[in-house]
Amino acid sequence: MKLTDLAKSGGCAAKFSAARLEELVRGFVPAESANLLVGLAPSDDAAVYRLDDERALVFTVDFFPPLVDDPTLYGRIAATNALNDVFAMGGSPLLALSIAAFPESLPDEIVAAVFAGADEQVRAAGGILAGGHTLRDEEPKYGLAVVGTVHPKGFWSKAAARPGDALFLTKPLGTGLILQAAREGRRDEAGLAEAIEWMTVLNGRAADALRPFAPTAVTDVTGFGLLGHAHEMSGRSGVRIVLESGSLPAMAGALELAAAGIRTGGDPRNRDFAGPKLGIGEASDAALALAYDPQTAGGLLFSLPADRGAVLEATFAAEDLFLRRVGRVEAGAGVHLQ
Repeated sequence: MKLTDLAKSGGCAAKFSAARLEELVRGFVPAESANLLVGLAPSDDAAVYRLDDERALVFTVDFFPPLVDDPTLYGRIAATNALNDVFAMGGSPLLALSIAAFPESLPDEIVAAVFAGADEQVRAAGGILAGGHTLRDEEPKYGLAVVGTVHPKGFWSKAAARPGDALFLTKPLGTGLILQAAREGRRDEAGLAEAIEWMTVLNGRAADALRPFAPTAVTDVTGFGLLGHAHEMSGRSGVRIVLESGSLPAMAGALELAAAGIRTGGDPRNRDFAGPKLGIGEASDAALALAYDPQTAGGLLFSLPADRGAVLEATFAAEDLFLRRVGRVEAGAGVHLQ
């Protein structure tokens, strides 16, 4: 039984559009509490709640339908995607609970393998998978609710990028394009293997390497694509973000697939969200599609003063961590892909 045959769409491409989410919460009155450091006003990658002067909780939830057929791998990818929200806030995962929905017809060993894959990844992140909740559903879905910890004055947000900052990305792009091509029968084993490998890479090591450099704004690139998350960072920070299309890192074959017209279901939703405030220079259609491509368990997108960039790049290289400078922050508004 193939898990992907049971799903209408997989991974972060299954998410609601960012534009619709903004509309849904527009009339919602956020809770007021002096200890709620990050909630819905404005929203970020996770909520942050202060316990005392030294400790705050980071709380997030993320789940989606299967994007691969291997159940252990599905569990690992789904767990990675949820855990990375905690890392994007500068926190450390502490405890996780499974959120699961599976058909009753699905063999027990497949469901158990999903749980085992998630448990493996939670342990690798330094946390504990302590239980969860499971429902019957004809379309499989799996993910985690994760609690982490962070210092109340040390959490990261996407709302403080400053003019003069440089922008960096810690993973290449293209998971959505590569997985969609495989679903359409255009399976590239090398590209698919690379995409799967990146989707199981936790952002914890990258976050640890970044922490001493005091980034101004941080987010992780997932279902809204690089342009969608850059659009959020621009709007929250009140700045203009310039992305250099020639510097965007791509997984093997991703740009070629984009040039051939491969698109995910999330592509038009991301264009509706970020497109109205996007300026386009000489970027090719393929580079634009790569920048809109919904990612699953993508890398960290962050800004920091440009004069720290050279030492940062040397630090990441010394620790054998991927890093690519992809743009800059300027005074103004919106996002420009040049």
